[in-house]
Amino acid sequence: MAPATQFEVAQPPNDAISSLDFAPGSSSRLLVSSWDKNVYLYDVGEEVATLVQTFEHRAPVLDVCFGASDDEAYTAGMDWQVKRIDLTTGEQTVLSKHSQPVRCVAFSPEESLLISASWDSTLHVHSTSSPATEPLVIPLPGKPHALAASPSKVVVAMTARLVHIYDLPTLAAAVATAKPASEIKPWQQRESSLKFLTRATSCMPSDAGYATSSIEGRVAVEWFEDTAESQARKYAFKCHRQAAPEEEGGGDIVYPVNALAFHPVHGTFASGGGDGTVALWDAEAKRRMRQYQKFPNSVAALSFSKDGKYLAIGVCPGFETGMEDYSGEGQTKIFIRELGESEAKGKGSK
Repeated sequence: MAPATQFEVAQPPNDAISSLDFAPGSSSRLLVSSWDKNVYLYDVGEEVATLVQTFEHRAPVLDVCFGASDDEAYTAGMDWQVKRIDLTTGEQTVLSKHSQPVRCVAFSPEESLLISASWDSTLHVHSTSSPATEPLVIPLPGKPHALAASPSKVVVAMTARLVHIYDLPTLAAAVATAKPASEIKPWQQRESSLKFLTRATSCMPSDAGYATSSIEGRVAVEWFEDTAESQARKYAFKCHRQAAPEEEGGGDIVYPVNALAFHPVHGTFASGGGDGTVALWDAEAKRRMRQYQKFPNSVAALSFSKDGKYLAIGVCPGFETGMEDYSGEGQTKIFIRELGESEAKGKGSK
């Protein structure tokens, strides 16, 4: 078995990384969105990642995801636009325009839907199989900060601890029949288990539940099934904290947990924080499996390749040190970790 290896990507973005996403088909293509107004496409190989192309946008890009194939991408822009990129030709098409910056995009291959969440407190649900169809616009009760899709659900985490879970087949039917948005109701409405602002969310590949993380060094794991038994299983834990020096009064230095990603094969998950660390967790056994060596800056984004072989880690200065004269230039890095065969395997995994 090959030992785990890790390497740094040459030609990283020039400013902070907002998200990373591996391709659905081949494990070798990686998309990266950045505040430098670009989306980067890399080809990941044995201990090397090559920059294939850069796709320029008019404003910072806050999120990116692959679509139905390795040649299609969708972006969320600070210019209020949701775009589709043909990664072969470089052609960009505007799918819809919000009335404020678009924070997140998530693609559902099962239902051929692209969902965008904007700071204008709406979701736009686009049918990617018939792009001419007007997107369904769903009003939200709060400003969205994180979005994730599972095979059958989409989770929207908002301000004021609001979490809405929508059923994807129901949304697909609503788009197809041009159902009025007033008739679209969430499958479930929940209050977040975390008291502070949600920073990231990720869904279990098994379609059983999801994890959320907050700015206050905590992660919560919850299950979709609305039974007393399933809801009793949910839990939250502290992480990405460091002991403060005794001369400064002791206690904990608490960092935001900026990124979450579930392993597509084993169902364990990785978390990345403002403390510059990445940890692997076993959601079922409720334990930390391993913590990797400290990275040079805050961990901003994480993504596992679809075969679970690679973990991409986006590193750039966070706002922990203040926002005055902020620049990620020269300090933004992408690391690719090639996992050992059982590195991400939990105790409960067969």
